[in-house]
Amino acid sequence: MKKKLGVTNTKVRKVVGSYDISLFLLVVLLCAFGTVMIFSTSYYNAERFYSSSAMYYSMQIRNMIIGGALMIVVSLVDYHLYIRQFFGWLKPMYALYLFCFVLQLIVAVAGYSANGSSRWLSIAGFNFQPSELTKICFIIMSAYLATKYRNNLRTVKGVVPFLVLLPLGVLVVLHDLSTAIVLVIMLAVPMVIVSGIKKYHFALLGIGAAGIALSALAFGYRMDRIKVWLNPELQDVGSQTVQGLYAIASGGVFGKGLGEGLQKLGKIQEVHTDMIFTVVCEELGIAGAIIVILTFILLLWRIYVIAINARDMFGGLICAGVFAHISVQMIINLFVVTGMIPSTGIPLPFISYGGTSLVVLLAEMGLVLNVSKQTPGEGEANV
Repeated sequence: MKKKLGVTNTKVRKVVGSYDISLFLLVVLLCAFGTVMIFSTSYYNAERFYSSSAMYYSMQIRNMIIGGALMIVVSLVDYHLYIRQFFGWLKPMYALYLFCFVLQLIVAVAGYSANGSSRWLSIAGFNFQPSELTKICFIIMSAYLATKYRNNLRTVKGVVPFLVLLPLGVLVVLHDLSTAIVLVIMLAVPMVIVSGIKKYHFALLGIGAAGIALSALAFGYRMDRIKVWLNPELQDVGSQTVQGLYAIASGGVFGKGLGEGLQKLGKIQEVHTDMIFTVVCEELGIAGAIIVILTFILLLWRIYVIAINARDMFGGLICAGVFAHISVQMIINLFVVTGMIPSTGIPLPFISYGGTSLVVLLAEMGLVLNVSKQTPGEGEANV
């Protein structure tokens, strides 16, 4: 028997309507701003270590082109096709799950290590972070499961179908705890939206928090980060946190001017990645930082509007998953650079340097744009 995803039939019909132009322009604006800030923050170190001041900038432009092309392609593919059955049993989302699982196994065996954690694969000279692709897998599968089993989510047994994601999640948490935290939230959001907050959600939250704490204790580099966070001024490796706070404080209201920051000149390592917001504050001041945050809020608002106007529950929950990903990642990054939580390695969406992160984020935007393009009542996919 076919179960429905919120509308009246089970056929995948032609995508109609128009894109949410506001969302598209906000994404373009954030990406453009990100490339400018990446050049401003990286030219010194790029020239110093690689004799090319525009190296990171040009690589991010390449990543943006690849991600932009993928965003367009994904926006043209009906999102119901990811859960449609082919050859009687195969669904594309299952293939994506298996692909992500295999990649995480390869990372466990032959992953490229940095700062104590092994998160990357090096393929033909390109560094690739499989856990980023896993985020898309979690968005699609959690939306699908929450939709299919929505009548059971008010009870504890409704959690059972979601356990299919546990093996992949365990592999991620072994090598990338910060991404695992994001994945848990992305998984929880569709369940809460469909069923409302229940008592057992708090129990699951406690179990998850305990698991994260044990994971931190099991790996020495994670405990080192916590120690640095508690007393950054007493440890040399904590100078990045201290220098980042200096950068934020020295910017004032309107900043020193684009390109005029000093803390990026060798004082903050990898400033073009996780710590890029500190230079935004130093060079553009509190005013610039507020504008950036407001731009993110507008982006999230457009995703929210698309979610509540989606033609079915599945599309709305996909948008909810993307909303959770961007908002949580933004909040964690801002908390890290302001010293409120330990360093996690989470980049600022669309702005921090990072090929895999940017490409995956733009692919997620393609999913949201595809949902926005479809008008209510245009059809439904098989479940």
